[in-house]
Amino acid sequence: MSSLSASESVPTPVPTPVPSGKPLTVKVENLSVTYRTTFERVPTFKNAITRLGRGQRAVREIEALKDVSFDVPDGTALGIIGNNGAGKSTLMRALAGILPPNKGRIEVHGRISPLLSLGVGFNANLSGRENIILGGLASGLSRAQVEARAEDVTTFAGLEEFIDAPMRTYSSGMYSRLAFSVAVHMDPDILMIDEALSAGDATFKTKAAGKMAELRENARAFFLVSHSLASIQQLCNDAIWLHKGELMMRGTPQEVCAAYTKFVQVGDSAVILEDL
Repeated sequence: MSSLSASESVPTPVPTPVPSGKPLTVKVENLSVTYRTTFERVPTFKNAITRLGRGQRAVREIEALKDVSFDVPDGTALGIIGNNGAGKSTLMRALAGILPPNKGRIEVHGRISPLLSLGVGFNANLSGRENIILGGLASGLSRAQVEARAEDVTTFAGLEEFIDAPMRTYSSGMYSRLAFSVAVHMDPDILMIDEALSAGDATFKTKAAGKMAELRENARAFFLVSHSLASIQQLCNDAIWLHKGELMMRGTPQEVCAAYTKFVQVGDSAVILEDL
């Protein structure tokens, strides 16, 4: 796979069309998110002598998202693509309310179930069953509603024999399968998934893809961040492409994926479609 270089010509951002005729589930207006990070500067020999070798702390600002705007009407399954560092995960975290924007506004109409990093929020000292309860309550369901779903969550994850064991005893695959299962069984209005298709073995991936296709039909909106362009084309009916924090293009998954693969100068082989 060819990597992007500083000399490559970056296409001009394409204004996104404003969908009409359906109520909006999500509205993003002029969204910007900037990270402030600090790093230790290595002192020069002269400064090291005068300051006894103590380094200096410097602040660097990283513009993760730059003036991004788009609308998402009911029934949209939106794929989000782009190279590493494009701002995809930052966008998802902002939509989920985890990251506050530095500029702009986000409107979300509905209950969100974000699957942004598998297992975040789980307590490894608690059992799988107890974490199902915690995950459901965090999604806004009542305890009775969560308990009614607990067996389905367990069966889907294939963890019937281990569900009452502490999660610190789980393998990474078991941990990921349970996290995915919790997220997709909470009947969300809006489902946000960031690279969750990588959870589990081939059998579970097939099951997960089927479940997400079902959710796509029933949820008011569905967001999928993935490096698998095949998954974006199979599961989504709309797509956006981010590059260095900017919205470059919006269109059908086929159109956006084709423009993206052309930009990074690769073909559309099966290998590339699975992991770009």
